[in-house]
Amino acid sequence: MSLPQLLISMLLFLILFFGIGFLLNMVLRSTWIMAVAYPIIVIFIVDNVSFFQYFTAPATSFSLLWQGLIALKFVDVLVLTSGFIGAIVAGIVIRMLRVRGYQMF
Repeated sequence: MSLPQLLISMLLFLILFFGIGFLLNMVLRSTWIMAVAYPIIVIFIVDNVSFFQYFTAPATSFSLLWQGLIALKFVDVLVLTSGFIGAIVAGIVIRMLRVRGYQMF
């Protein structure tokens, strides 16, 4: 992956998860909902196992998930981390807006 592609991917993930987190926090009135849900989203991005196999064959499913997480390249970790930072920043912004008296948030 080239450097411009990496920077654009990181920026897109940051903005995407900031926007999703901001909207979820505003609608559900829960400040850290996206920061809590983000690891689950990362699991869905990384794994190649269907959701129901975690219940029918948990040992093999979690083993494959762990192998998938270990096999991530540094570039992938950077992109996923920037998405997590966006989710955290959304929670911080919502909290700041609520402290300043905005009733909508």
